[in-house]
Amino acid sequence: MNHAAITGWGSYSPARVLTNDDVAQLVDTNDEWIRSRTGIVERRVAGPGESTSTMGVIAARRALEQAQLAPRDVDLVICASTTPDYLLPATACLIQQQLGCARAGAFDLNAACSGFVYGLAVGSQFIQGGAARRVLLVTSETLTRFVNWQDRNTCILFGDGAGAVVLEATPQRTGILSVALGSRGDVERMLVIEAGGSALPATADTVAQKAHFMRMRGNEVFKMAVRNMTATAQEALAKADLKMDDICAVIPHQANLRILTATQEALDLPPEKMFINVERHGNTGAASIALALGEYLQVRPAQIGDQFLLVAFGGGLTWGACVLRWADVAAIVQERAQKLSA
Repeated sequence: MNHAAITGWGSYSPARVLTNDDVAQLVDTNDEWIRSRTGIVERRVAGPGESTSTMGVIAARRALEQAQLAPRDVDLVICASTTPDYLLPATACLIQQQLGCARAGAFDLNAACSGFVYGLAVGSQFIQGGAARRVLLVTSETLTRFVNWQDRNTCILFGDGAGAVVLEATPQRTGILSVALGSRGDVERMLVIEAGGSALPATADTVAQKAHFMRMRGNEVFKMAVRNMTATAQEALAKADLKMDDICAVIPHQANLRILTATQEALDLPPEKMFINVERHGNTGAASIALALGEYLQVRPAQIGDQFLLVAFGGGLTWGACVLRWADVAAIVQERAQKLSA
């Protein structure tokens, strides 16, 4: 049986930094107010000429380089994002073309901030089922282009960025060990961008009403996020037949510090076991776990057999968690090279 191991990873953050003091020039707020409620100090903002696809391409190239793969080696490109370049074509197709993944199929996946976990679930199934040997999962967001900079309850939260991983088939009992997913249709409009789709096409009225920007009922989202991230994390651990003591690090979706702290306490985790970088990036949606995983690996390179718990909650509403066991990546690369040279 094939298992789906991560053999490459990469990320990209735009050069422009928007501090809390910068945000205070745009809306009635201040650094202390933002820090005390979100833990965020700064976020990155996509510059002119940058988009979800262009940022995703940079992260994807870095992941392929890490895996020592060429674009032609990729069988499938998945892009998880809430902020695609266009409704059509799919952003994954643009990334596939810009990278030169001539052999690869491509499609988009929208599970909002849970997109990376959902993408791992989908990509690993292609590998376990034998339909693909190498899947490139790209997560990228330009959320700052969909926030109302006059709404201080949302504009302080979000940032832009991209992350990518290569999933590769291996007989090693590693990679994605378990996945737990959940959803509940957001009929109450807790977290929405209402206009721009077929239900509410763009008109002068939708633009005037700022219906193309994100709207969120923060207190209700907070409660649901903590409850469902806690429950789905426990479910993923049970499916993998593991306990929290078996996990070397929990890497959650970086929503805001209050949600992360409440989830950590609900899981009875010591603070040092949960990796947090929300203070530097803000909420980067589907890209946040991939960005955090990349930063974690820079600080603490993973050892063979290390086990990670990834957990997220997002719009939709969606939530999910997965357990990841780190593979002997060098052995996978060596085996691949031997097969190619045979």
